[in-house]
Amino acid sequence: MKTHNSYYFNACNFLDKLLLLVICCFLLECGGQKQTQQVLSSKNQVQVAESAINVNTASAEELEKLPHISAKTAREIIEHREKFGKFRKPEHLLLVRGIGDKRFRQMQSLIKVE
Repeated sequence: MKTHNSYYFNACNFLDKLLLLVICCFLLECGGQKQTQQVLSSKNQVQVAESAINVNTASAEELEKLPHISAKTAREIIEHREKFGKFRKPEHLLLVRGIGDKRFRQMQSLIKVE
């Protein structure tokens, strides 16, 4: 005949194992996401490096080849580059008048900074 203590012990033992299982699953899932992000990041870098336009050295004509970059926006990029120096990150193009989030995302894989 089982006592209340043995039922209590079995329930606690079960909950301990369940908690451990949840923690393990969480850690495995987090690790998997991190690896996936690293793989995607390295794939993006490879795609960018192949035929990307360097916004620090490109002429206005080269910049106009980018999607949704007009002659005026190309001049704005060059003026910004001359006034503040080279772009250190592609995201710094967001500081240029006429380039917003949407436009930047459309050309992000086509540009590089060196």
